[in-house]
Amino acid sequence: MQLRWLNLLRTMMAACVAGPAVAGSPTWALAGGAQAGGAQAGRVQGANALLNVSYDPTRELYKDVNQHFAADWKTRTGQTLSIKTAHGGSGAQARAVLDGLQADVVTLGLAWDIDVLAQHKLIDAGWQTRLPNHSVPYTSTVVFLVRKGNPKSLHDWADLVHDGVEVITPNPKTSSGGRWSYLAAYAWALHRPGGGEPAAEAYLAALYKHVPVLDTGARGATNTFVQRGEGDVLLAWEDEALLAANDVGRGQFDIVYPSTSIKAEPPVALVDSVTARHGTTQLAQAYLRFLFSHEGQELASKHHYRSIDPTIFAEHKADFPPVKTYDVDSLGGWETVQARHFADGGLFDTIYGAANTARK
Repeated sequence: MQLRWLNLLRTMMAACVAGPAVAGSPTWALAGGAQAGGAQAGRVQGANALLNVSYDPTRELYKDVNQHFAADWKTRTGQTLSIKTAHGGSGAQARAVLDGLQADVVTLGLAWDIDVLAQHKLIDAGWQTRLPNHSVPYTSTVVFLVRKGNPKSLHDWADLVHDGVEVITPNPKTSSGGRWSYLAAYAWALHRPGGGEPAAEAYLAALYKHVPVLDTGARGATNTFVQRGEGDVLLAWEDEALLAANDVGRGQFDIVYPSTSIKAEPPVALVDSVTARHGTTQLAQAYLRFLFSHEGQELASKHHYRSIDPTIFAEHKADFPPVKTYDVDSLGGWETVQARHFADGGLFDTIYGAANTARK
């Protein structure tokens, strides 16, 4: 299994380039989470080039999307494209774009990270209205990835705080996967019988005492659990868990769907300030619209994301067990959630600081 995982990592670390490679351009997709280079590093000049800055577990999806979109574009226009992707924790990627990373499009893990770019005038304030479904081309949820046979009998959120259980999850301050996992746990504790805000906060405090390490991105957390063998359970994007269980470590892991989870909605947007300067607005718009096309939705399903097209989702329904989910609006919306839980000095900082103190 380890050899297969290492081979897949080498594939993931290759730049996702559609069309001929550009001399001197570095590899963008790095295992472990961070993008390579500074604001201008690897930028392919010209109106036939795009940089897609994405979140951690989408490496395989966008490698496929880039190849299919480039082939379709060449058939329709005769032009050869060069498309690169940069992957990392969604929050860290948003900050990299703020710091000058020249993204033509962003395909991030949650809407707040794009809202931040809009607040800084890099993206039009009405970005969610420019594409179908509030600019969310596919959805996912949070599941438990456990070792084969589920030796610790981890079936629901209450089981994760039992003595002797180690939970692997990424940092919600830098990773959208970590943020969705946190919110899935919070929503369960908030709505369970006898729940409520104090009970939910107490549960989160107990949960993070069982988290020995916080990777910066979801793929880093997967590596910690799958490759390094740490922990008893990984709180994972459903697509990442299916990749690990079915494509990487077949026979080594089981997936557990808890009684409730979160509806994870990773959105996409073109970066207006960059595409206007590069002359790539039309190309970037077409690239993002491709994600909502029949072909794009089939690719999303192939890579374990839940299609927003009812017909395509129905065709793949057997791959996606039903699960009761809460969405972020039911928790107050991103502005409220961000300020309450993830801002500096927010609830997460308080509970994780206490958890670290308890471990010493």
